[in-house]
Amino acid sequence: MTTVQLPLFPLNSVLFPGLVLPLNIFEERYRAMMRELLKTPEDEPRRFAVVAIRDGHEVAPTAPGMPDPTAPRDVGPAAGFGPDPLKSFHGTGCVADAATIRERADGTFEVLATGTARARLLSVDTSGPFLTAEIEELPEEQGEEAGALAEGVLRAFRQYQKRLAGARERSLSTGADLPDDPSVVSYLVAAAIMLDTPTKQRLLQAPDIASRLREELKLLRTETAIIRNLPSLPASELTRSPTSLN
Repeated sequence: MTTVQLPLFPLNSVLFPGLVLPLNIFEERYRAMMRELLKTPEDEPRRFAVVAIRDGHEVAPTAPGMPDPTAPRDVGPAAGFGPDPLKSFHGTGCVADAATIRERADGTFEVLATGTARARLLSVDTSGPFLTAEIEELPEEQGEEAGALAEGVLRAFRQYQKRLAGARERSLSTGADLPDDPSVVSYLVAAAIMLDTPTKQRLLQAPDIASRLREELKLLRTETAIIRNLPSLPASELTRSPTSLN
């Protein structure tokens, strides 16, 4: 088993390989992380691990209003994640490569990263200025009938898009052609469907691509049926965001 130690960035959302992750960094622990990543030469990957939070706060209560004005002050790299941060995070995350790290005049950072590979979280180190984790990258197994399943998922996803656009009374933008690689399809659809974090996490940690696609096919059919029978949709944009508060 080959493992590596990487900076750890916990989020209230799931990152999938191939998906872009914009971040607004303002907490000191994550500023320190970005300063460390900037020491890596530009022609080398600036890698860190992203993991979804199971129990804890994405933004630590270190100042009034962030996130709770009545919360006690909590400091340090593990602030908001309890005495054993490993238990606060889901066990499977995603390695990210920070393609762009731009420091603003006030010391905050604007970061654009991309998920590259799934990883298993083995341990968390809280001794430094920011969290680091020992991780093991996970292989991508095809599973049985991944190609056929990908075709079915794409058909179901197009139908889901049409129903969603109709429910929102918006026109459907066709955009670029959807990919046909089973792995890419599985992650693109997992990120695009309106699902809660535990469900997305379940898709991320599926044992193989075929299993992920099979689960997505069920979810798409269910979600499409719900949309078809609902007169209106909730404001989903208020419950999920592509950027972190950090």
